Amino acid sequence: MLVNIPRIVIAGLSGDSGKTTISCGLMAQFSYLKYKVAAFKKGPDYIDPSWHMLASGNNSRNLDLFLMDRKSVLKSFISNSNGMDIAIIEGNRGLYDGLDDMGTYSTAELSKVIKAPVIIVLNINKMTKTASAIIKGCQVLDKKVRISGVILNQSAGKRHSEVAKKSIENDCGIPVLGVIPRKGEADILPSRHLGLVTPFENKQSEIAIETMRRIIEDNVDVSKIYQIAKETEALNDYWGKEKKKQIGKGLKIAYFYDKAFCFYYPENLEALRSTGLELIPVSSFETKSLDGFDGLYIGGGFPETNIRELVHNKELMRDLKLKVEDGFPVYAECGGLMYLARKIEIDGISFEMSDILPIGIKMHKKPQGHGYVEALIDTDNKFFSKESILRGHEFHYSGIENQNELLPTIMKINKGSGAIGGRDGFIYKNVFASYVHIHSLSIKEWSINLVKIIKNYKNKKLSNIS
Repeated sequence: MLVNIPRIVIAGLSGDSGKTTISCGLMAQFSYLKYKVAAFKKGPDYIDPSWHMLASGNNSRNLDLFLMDRKSVLKSFISNSNGMDIAIIEGNRGLYDGLDDMGTYSTAELSKVIKAPVIIVLNINKMTKTASAIIKGCQVLDKKVRISGVILNQSAGKRHSEVAKKSIENDCGIPVLGVIPRKGEADILPSRHLGLVTPFENKQSEIAIETMRRIIEDNVDVSKIYQIAKETEALNDYWGKEKKKQIGKGLKIAYFYDKAFCFYYPENLEALRSTGLELIPVSSFETKSLDGFDGLYIGGGFPETNIRELVHNKELMRDLKLKVEDGFPVYAECGGLMYLARKIEIDGISFEMSDILPIGIKMHKKPQGHGYVEALIDTDNKFFSKESILRGHEFHYSGIENQNELLPTIMKINKGSGAIGGRDGFIYKNVFASYVHIHSLSIKEWSINLVKIIKNYKNKKLSNIS
């Protein structure tokens, strides 16, 4: 079945080009105009999609050609944008930047897979005519990438932007769709060591979205952008809706969801829910007990910036430790791994954590792992099939200190840093903990295996009671 989905990719020429401000502004403006907006982010990212969700009113999905194959990317795009008025995809880094000198897995490659026109956000700070040379270079490098327009960012004034605008339109034959004046973008979307501050922690997040919307409303031709988005080739939807076996029916699983733990791909949560289980968000600050739950999922986030509030809730840590010793299943990624540690050291101060895993964590000033991960599962375990390849990503400033006391690990890191010594994936009873973030479309057995572990735990618990 062919489906027509108006769509655009917002791409930059480097990081910090203004893509997120403009992408969120466009999403918010189209939503304001009563368009149904499907939001997407190219590449592994949790923070930008959280802003997308606030701007568009819908979950933002990640499309990543490293984490998932082309078929899965296309399927995810179609299933999550079909029936919407417009799909807006924010790229990452520069348009052609990828894993290698060929630009593998780049925003440009993604645009070709989903057959979407590209609008380039170009920072013209201290340049005019050179702007057209840069855009012309992008056009020539890969003629299969459909570059359909430019938005100029950081304009110093009318004369400045007019010269750049005329140069691009005359030399490159594509329209300049807007000019954004020079403003303090950092004031709109403040950042820190892992990127932007999340909406959870930005008390003025709604004001920030409205500010971005007004920037677009005042400076960008949204109607022309919509025309470009509509001039796209129909996509073939081969798949329709799939149904999973309801093996999780009757199970109730908690996941931490608050300002300390908010890094979850929507697809991961949906993959678990599609098995029929009940998945409930709980606060790591306020919840005192996990009674009534059959398992726990702890995603990534910022435990280090919320450490005093976390350690104040000792009741939850004690409750979880007792449950784990009794076989309670836990799946933990990055920030979740840190929560399960004995302690976290930050700026020379040690904070006692849940003491479930015999590891000590120390925060560093520089990243200890950053980028894509490819790992080989080389040890028998319940969570992943032995000899399978796990693809994911990592971004952590923390590292493990007591290297000689560690539990066995189940995976060898072929690409990336991992937890320690080129390895990752700690197993303790029914706990799995790792620095690696995975996407359920990358390793589809993850949700099924996790639910089976949780179901077996519950069945054993019930049989012991009877």
